[in-house]
Amino acid sequence: MAATGFHTADQLNEMLPGTLPGLLGIVIDSHEAGRLTAHLDVRPDLLAPNGYLHAATVVALADTGCGLATRALLPEGASGFTTVELKSNHLGTAREGRIAAVATNVHAGRTTQVWDAVVTDAGSGRTVALFRCTQSVLWPRT
Repeated sequence: MAATGFHTADQLNEMLPGTLPGLLGIVIDSHEAGRLTAHLDVRPDLLAPNGYLHAATVVALADTGCGLATRALLPEGASGFTTVELKSNHLGTAREGRIAAVATNVHAGRTTQVWDAVVTDAGSGRTVALFRCTQSVLWPRT
């Protein structure tokens, strides 16, 4: 992913078709430097065999929000980034409705960025998961 700077929510949504976030139905609602909001509608094909929302669906929403927002805070000259660590604490679930994520920047340095995301049940406001990831900033090889 190239360092391309700030994109509006509409521009980010245009990037999603044909990718995993597009397949899952993730929609970016808002984006400002250091903060991004997104959602997805819960569907039967996003559930685990036990009938509850699959953890990977929740992680994909949170990681997509953090990853897309990382682009706007890359240092000048960076060639991109990659996720080097992620963690999620799942505190609840959903079987229907919508889940939403708010991704916020915790640290934006020259070599790493750290992002937090809170995923909630959009209808009730209940927290579904707390997520944190570390992005490694990539630089062109000399």
